[in-house]
Amino acid sequence: MTQEIHGTAVKIHGTVADGFEGVREEFTAFVASERPDYEGQLCVYLRGRRVVDLWAGDSADGVGADSLYGVYSCTKGAAHLVVALLVQDGTLELDRRVTYYWPEFAAEGKGAVTLRELLAHRVGVVGADGGFSARELADDRLMAERLADQRPFWRPGTAFGYHAMVIGALTGEVVRRATGRTLQEVFEERVRAPYGLDFHLGLPQALEPRFRAVQPMAPTAKQRALLDAVARGRHTLASIAFNGHAAEPTDIEALPNGRAVRAKGPASYGGVAAARGLAGMYAAAIGEVDGKAPLLKEDTVAEFGQPHSVGYDLVTRTHSAYGLGFQAPSEIAYPFLGAGAFGHSGAAGAQAFADPRNGLAYGYTRRRFAYPGGAAPENERFVAAAHRAALET
Repeated sequence: MTQEIHGTAVKIHGTVADGFEGVREEFTAFVASERPDYEGQLCVYLRGRRVVDLWAGDSADGVGADSLYGVYSCTKGAAHLVVALLVQDGTLELDRRVTYYWPEFAAEGKGAVTLRELLAHRVGVVGADGGFSARELADDRLMAERLADQRPFWRPGTAFGYHAMVIGALTGEVVRRATGRTLQEVFEERVRAPYGLDFHLGLPQALEPRFRAVQPMAPTAKQRALLDAVARGRHTLASIAFNGHAAEPTDIEALPNGRAVRAKGPASYGGVAAARGLAGMYAAAIGEVDGKAPLLKEDTVAEFGQPHSVGYDLVTRTHSAYGLGFQAPSEIAYPFLGAGAFGHSGAAGAQAFADPRNGLAYGYTRRRFAYPGGAAPENERFVAAAHRAALET
């Protein structure tokens, strides 16, 4: 199916399975309402079968189903799938202290923190005094070295807040200490390569031509006022968590556009993916895909999808919900999803998750950054349409 939208260069391509026509209709209606240069991809699996595979953009400009986009915090989903696999193997134990694997982490009163508390965003080490340099932001090990000596910004275990730019470096260091391998290496060997996923934590140079640089979007007056207010609060928890207090404050929009970040794939935000890769990873996590057994056993899925931190987030100052390393999308964005759904959104607007009870896996990417960050608003209509179709199929 190829459909031209309102006479512009934007075309919708791809296919949907019988019963999922409503998803295509929502996607088409959204694209028709967007800017003429919109680019995005939407992919859905149901019980291991790809049922939605749509993308929009100018094919003459190289846009396709295999175009790759910076997916920001959707990377955390890949990172913590690795942790779930290692817990399932017995290599990691959730209720062991982090210092069992990483002794240096004990500094500044962090000695009692467990891996479970770390994964649930409860440790309080959301950034580093003075912030990180661009070189450090591209390298999880350099960030981990700084964070080991960092004093927490709240007493560990007493509250939670989004460890936006550091959680992957922290859990990645635990993985490295326990296995002798980087988290990115384990992901490649156990998840990406076996399933041929277009989801990379470290983009090979050979795939660079498929990468579509993130494009900024001019915020509305209201959004600009909010951004300005955050910028004025130079040493708030939010500015520390998003490295806004550094000598050179981080431009979040530009992060994936730097080759150093794409090449090393920092586990909090450095992933590069197509929607097929996002949805395919979650499909493989919870069910059989192409004759391969699920990556995770049912009890592992239940453990990691169970909400651990729900309520007021000290960093984002919003109502948030986290499982172990994953967000709990049924608790914050899509209440109609099954209990125990798990996944993660990304700052530019991407969204990816699994709904094990309904056998649903979802992935969405877009090129132009969507304010205010996190899952772009259009996901609400796409997810709802996919969920309705799944229930009726």
